[in-house]
Amino acid sequence: MRHAHEDAELRALVRRYVTPERRYLKLGGSVLRLDGPEYDRFVRALGEDAGLVTPHEIDTLLEGGWRERRTAAWLIAVSGRTEFRERLGELLLASEVCCVGPAYCVALARLGTPRDAELLAVYLDRYLRRPDLGYDQPVVMGALVFTGLNLGADHAAPFRAPGGLWHEWLEAAPHVRPGTDPAGYVSLIRRLCAFADECAGPR
Repeated sequence: MRHAHEDAELRALVRRYVTPERRYLKLGGSVLRLDGPEYDRFVRALGEDAGLVTPHEIDTLLEGGWRERRTAAWLIAVSGRTEFRERLGELLLASEVCCVGPAYCVALARLGTPRDAELLAVYLDRYLRRPDLGYDQPVVMGALVFTGLNLGADHAAPFRAPGGLWHEWLEAAPHVRPGTDPAGYVSLIRRLCAFADECAGPR
């Protein structure tokens, strides 16, 4: 992992893409609470940066900490850069840093192909078996259900079947309320993908 305080290249990219108007903090659920001129300014700036950022710059940001990776994932989501699909899947599965899993999910859900659904399913197949590890299982499930709805296929069905891994994880995970319904996470992913669509502008 690269650290901005000791890496001049990464530090410059953080100043350019990550910290303006505390972008890295707003990229997530809080972005849905913006309104008025602040919302318009945020949408415009993120859309512009998603169009300007280079593949090398995205690669460099993905080597940083959670702030850099969260921002990079959103830049990928807005710009629809499919060449980063496998990298996002690898980073999601590795779960090296906190606070960035939902951003990977938004990016994969917005790319929205069967391969993206497969990458989300790979995460669930590993981490639903480990209730002691990971906190992104519900949002990944929400992203998988959302992606499946768009594709016309229920990719989440094997996990959510009676006695399946989802139910086993809900019963065993110490930090999760029993009966957690992924519907709320599906709605969150839907709203965040719609926000990314707005940032991207007309296609």
